[in-house]
Amino acid sequence: MTKQEAIAATAEYVKQKFSNEASGHDWWHMYRVWQLSKTIAASEHDADSYVVELGALLHDIADWKFHDGNEEAGPKAARAWLESIQVDEPVISHVEEIIRTVSFKGAGVPSNMQTVEGKIIHDADKLDAIGAIGIARTFAYGGANGREIYNPESIPQQHTSFDTYKNSNGPTIDHFYEKLLLLKDRMYTDVAKHLAEQRHNYMKAYLDEFYAEWDGRV
Repeated sequence: MTKQEAIAATAEYVKQKFSNEASGHDWWHMYRVWQLSKTIAASEHDADSYVVELGALLHDIADWKFHDGNEEAGPKAARAWLESIQVDEPVISHVEEIIRTVSFKGAGVPSNMQTVEGKIIHDADKLDAIGAIGIARTFAYGGANGREIYNPESIPQQHTSFDTYKNSNGPTIDHFYEKLLLLKDRMYTDVAKHLAEQRHNYMKAYLDEFYAEWDGRV
């Protein structure tokens, strides 16, 4: 199987697996991250495009949020798929490590992407968590998990460990302060930094409007 055939097979596998997912972690999220990763990689000339495309497509193949907090579910599922289509071991190991480290782990936990391919996928994934689509995905996830939209008595938490972040279940608006508004300053690549600024400002404007409507202001 050629590299392009492996990428096409992986895209079809992910599409079939996640087409009817309704929490914001669906095929179209993977598709957008895949496409944006390719765009960012075009400006990062030392990136291995094969690793970038496979990693982007598989980055949420078994997200810990849907596997009882198991951080190894994703790397394990990616390895099983890539072995089944006979991808070389160094590529599999690289994709595994990207999946293992790409997730946001709390406001007080620094991201730790070690390779340019990982940084590209990290940025593409985080860009899809902010802006107009990010807002839509955030409320989709909150609704799918029975979270309140907003509770003015709830105080957003700046989680200092992955365990506390994994176990948080506050209202969806809190998530903006616990994660989304922090992502702009965590981007690695120049392309992502530019796009994040625009999407960050859109979220701030949205929150201003949300609070105005909540309070009945005109």
